[in-house]
Amino acid sequence: MSDNEPTFQHLSIAQLHDVLSSGTHVVLDIRDPASFQSSHIPGAIHLSNDSIPDFLREADFDAPTVVCCYHGISSQQAAQFLVGQDFTDVYSLDGGFTDWQSSYPDNVES
Repeated sequence: MSDNEPTFQHLSIAQLHDVLSSGTHVVLDIRDPASFQSSHIPGAIHLSNDSIPDFLREADFDAPTVVCCYHGISSQQAAQFLVGQDFTDVYSLDGGFTDWQSSYPDNVES
């Protein structure tokens, strides 16, 4: 990847917590379905290989979009994929859902 190619940015769990209530950010959770069903960041959308086509058809490509996985590793690849699909404001959530749940245990949905 050259320096002038677009890429995703990183977002801390504290930064997401600060903006979550504003409703401006789309949160995508790429964990397995059972984990997502068990608990997830409020308002998060479960994104899987099966749901990507529908998501891409309906997505706002300019909305701030945050990708969340378990620990913040897999979300980086998914975030870069979204950049490649012409999303303009994409973030990988550092620390993933594991850090979110340990820092904000009262701020999860099931």
